[in-house]
Amino acid sequence: MSLSSSFVPQIIGSRSSPPVYSPGFPLQLPRVSLFLYPSSLGPPHLHHKATPKNIVASMTTRGADFETNADDDEEEYAYIEDEELDADPFLPERWDVVGLGQAMVDFSGMVDDEFLEKLDLEKGTRKLVNHEERGRVLRAMDGCSYKAAAGGSLSNSLVALARLGSTSIGGSPLSVAMTGSVGSDPLGGFYRAKLRRANLHFLSPPIKDGTTGTVIVLTSSDAHRTMLAYQGTSSTVNYDSCLASAVCNTKILVVEGYLFELPDTIKTITKACEEARRCGALVAVTASDVSCIERHYDDFWEIVGNYADIVFANSDEARAFCHFSSKESPISATRYLSHFVPFASVTDGPRGSYIGVKGEAVYIPPSPCVPVDTCGAGDAYASGILFGILRGVSDLKGIGSLAARVASTVVGQQGTRLRVQDAVELAESFTFHLDSSTIRSDIGSDHISSF
Repeated sequence: MSLSSSFVPQIIGSRSSPPVYSPGFPLQLPRVSLFLYPSSLGPPHLHHKATPKNIVASMTTRGADFETNADDDEEEYAYIEDEELDADPFLPERWDVVGLGQAMVDFSGMVDDEFLEKLDLEKGTRKLVNHEERGRVLRAMDGCSYKAAAGGSLSNSLVALARLGSTSIGGSPLSVAMTGSVGSDPLGGFYRAKLRRANLHFLSPPIKDGTTGTVIVLTSSDAHRTMLAYQGTSSTVNYDSCLASAVCNTKILVVEGYLFELPDTIKTITKACEEARRCGALVAVTASDVSCIERHYDDFWEIVGNYADIVFANSDEARAFCHFSSKESPISATRYLSHFVPFASVTDGPRGSYIGVKGEAVYIPPSPCVPVDTCGAGDAYASGILFGILRGVSDLKGIGSLAARVASTVVGQQGTRLRVQDAVELAESFTFHLDSSTIRSDIGSDHISSF
């Protein structure tokens, strides 16, 4: 079949069966039993105020000390009372996108190779740490300039999407929400307040006496990032009434791949995907990390093969999904994935990206930029894809080109978040260059529109 760049598939109803093999490796998909978790409720505490260029607080949670230092004016805000944080003046009847992911506070800063060597950290890796290890790294960063932000891979994508869709350009403003686990500690309040300011609704109530997870992101001068994750309460994600209501009232459910690392979370993911599909929503899955795929390969394919309409991966993650060696090309992995997932999005860093449909792949050239910080590039790319789909665009080249531009914008700055003004300019440019005949406003559960 020859795939034109203006073809987007019928997503639901065109699904192939999940793969029963991959080159050299038989794949057995496990059957997963389901049960409902009880919800855990509790009001948030007052949250922390970060002041640029000053260490303003030392927060202690379950014996772990945290020091934060921000150099971004966006990080400055006042204490918020419980009732103010919980009050939400607007909740739509139906969301455009609901994300299910890890809610983590990011501590990010620039370091040199000597810093990494001193702490015996391997550049470019991601690993889980306990609170003692986290404290050791943060203490080593004392005196350095670093930021505290409401982070996590999925929240980066959703904030960018909310900003791209903040105006009525190309349609009504998009409604975007996230679910996950945060504690009732100061970091939990910080996280929820920051997402609220970004027009991203965090729907899950805080867990009483819970500990909010954190990620330390260390970026070296060559733009490589080393990540240290402390999971805290985010290691437990329950299928409660809040999540159930959200997935039944959204157009797209996005599941973050990092969740597959967490004990018993596959049960929550499976239930959420089942309910989303039953209610007519599309399901998207982010690959998140190669090692995560390798450790939880069967669980990933249980979800991807049976529920996913869209998969976001980089070239290494796509090869891991396919059990391909590093010698296999990204386009081969994209084509293979697209036999089992209606829409496969695969990025390949500065070499560009691919969108796979029905065994074929469309190449998307990279958008030029001078790299400053690669952290968040894939998250930004995914937001561009989702924005194009929600705006009803059926031109794969058009969707992919926007996604590449969003990613290059984030790579060309320090930090993982797409800035508000950049998002508005990208959305305006995207809509301006599209012929009205390629846009539909009736994106629903039956298909991604084609023309």
